[in-house]
Amino acid sequence: MEAAPHPLQHARLTALHSFEVLDTDPERDFDEIVKLAAATCGTAISVVNFIDAERQWFKAETGLGVRETPLATSLCAHVILEEEFVEIRDTLEDPRMQDNPLCCREPGLRFYAGALLKTEEGLPLGTLCVLDYEPRELTSLQRDTLRVLSRQVMAILEARRALRTADVLRREVDHRVKNSLQSLSSFTRLQRRAFASEDAKLALSMVGTRIDALTHLHAQLYQTNEQQSVDLGGFIEKIGGHLASVAPQGVALEVETVPVAVSPQQAAAVGTYLNEFIANSYKHGFPDGEAGVVRVRLNAAEGDLVELVCTDTGVGFPDVASTSHTGLGMKIAEVVCMELESELDLRNSEDGVLAILRFAPQPL
Repeated sequence: MEAAPHPLQHARLTALHSFEVLDTDPERDFDEIVKLAAATCGTAISVVNFIDAERQWFKAETGLGVRETPLATSLCAHVILEEEFVEIRDTLEDPRMQDNPLCCREPGLRFYAGALLKTEEGLPLGTLCVLDYEPRELTSLQRDTLRVLSRQVMAILEARRALRTADVLRREVDHRVKNSLQSLSSFTRLQRRAFASEDAKLALSMVGTRIDALTHLHAQLYQTNEQQSVDLGGFIEKIGGHLASVAPQGVALEVETVPVAVSPQQAAAVGTYLNEFIANSYKHGFPDGEAGVVRVRLNAAEGDLVELVCTDTGVGFPDVASTSHTGLGMKIAEVVCMELESELDLRNSEDGVLAILRFAPQPL
């Protein structure tokens, strides 16, 4: 007797296909479940099976030796029409299976017990079941074990589907965020040219600097599975790689870092500061096409602090005192210092400009 389609067949099949499990390779996670089920219940066969539109397909099996069978001979196609657990002590006494060739032949399948594999919405996808060639009866412990193992199968499938969904969403968010940041960056550049006010230009320049830092930070966060903390060393190297490509002719950018876990907020602050320091060094440190080097070094300091040292071999500040409180660069530095709860040691050195930031990393 062939089983009737499930009353919610379309929704059930849609749910089944959403898990993307059909026709996948055998996997240890599921193989171990069927082996444990067969051993616990003392049966010759155990399978994790899914009822598709035209076939019964086995994700894992022990004692059976095939990966799929037609629905016409499927015992589980009947079972998904029932409650959560079905036990058939003798298949030849069940009207649904008396004429099933898998049960009637010798040796035939005479015992069946299965726990439904159901979605969170209650749609049955298949079963975790055990079968044997002799009539028998399970104990309460064996029935409970099958129920627990069936929930474990669904937990694995649900987790994997959630990860796939999250990855698709993350890719869409990445695309939209990158487009938004690029649009904002272009807009601020256009507006900076349109304004005559120096104050407005300075403000827009600061906004543009922060957007550039956020663009690099977003790329760093997107490329890692850890979405809470940022490797500041790797982040600085990415910023350095970008800024090195736009260095004036004859000016080199050297970056040396160590791995340091920080919060995204700290990384954004450091990225903003680096963008501004390096851009200013390029613009003001090497007039008339002079050659030189801009160096960025991130290393550990005393007291669980990290130290960011930025230098250039340029002409230096003409008047350090006058730059301590004015100019866009110092305004950005003040904001960064507040965000990092730090102070900036900025001065002329023997070779050019020296700037040192020390702060406590705060990974989330």
